[in-house]
Parts: sequence; structure tokens; C-alpha cells
Amino acid sequence: MTIVRDDNTSTDALAIVEKYEAFRDYLYPIVQRSPRHHGVLRDAVLAELLAPVGDLYHAAKSRQLSRLYAVDARFATLRSFLRFLGRPEIRIVSPHQQAVALRLLSEPGRMLGAWQRKLGSGGRFGRPRGQTGE
Repeated sequence: MTIVRDDNTSTDALAIVEKYEAFRDYLYPIVQRSPRHHGVLRDAVLAELLAPVGDLYHAAKSRQLSRLYAVDARFATLRSFLRFLGRPEIRIVSPHQQAVALRLLSEPGRMLGAWQRKLGSGGRFGRPRGQTGE
């Protein structure tokens, strides 16, 4: 899949979106096929699974560190859901599927952390908000 570059969007966001989409594309059909009696859980996981892409684009457009923290929180929520989905009494994902999904999510997570450090240290967008200089 090729992502078309928008001149106002950070290349960091585009790379993270591409990696995140690999994770989403892997996990979506697994969760979608979950048993009906897990409908509320399935819907919550799917909603959380689809949200980060929009959040990443919002962060890229605004260049606000706080928006990156919000995406990081979504990734943490997804990791928590994955651990829950793999529990023996739930068994929506197998241990192998859980390991693969966590590995796929770790790459955009690392990239997001690097982007946070870049913006937090001033990066190419100047000083972080809320700090004064002399």
C-alpha cells in the first residue's frame, strides 16, 4: 500500500501510519470473527483499533506533543486489550496471534516514542510549549 504524501503532514506520521496499518490489518479480521457473546468487547476493541490513524494525522497536522501522548495512550489501551483477548477464559486470540500482534504494534510504538522525543527536545519545530528560554 502506498500512502500519498500531503505537504502539511509529517513524514514521521506517514511512516507510523503505514506500520500501524499492518497491525490493524492483521488484528481486525481476528477480532471481527469473535463469538457473538463477546460483542461488547469486540466493539470496544474495534473502535480502539480504528481510532489511532486519525489521531496520528491530527498530531502530524498540529505538531502538538500532547496529541502524540494521546496516540501513545491508545497504543497502551490496545496492548491491554490484546492481553485480555488472549486470556484462557476469553480465547479470542491465540498465544501466537497475541505475540504477532504485539510485535506488529511495537514498531509503530517505537517510532512514536522517537517522534515524541524529537518534538519534546525542540526538534525542528522549536521549543516545546510551556518552557521559557533566556
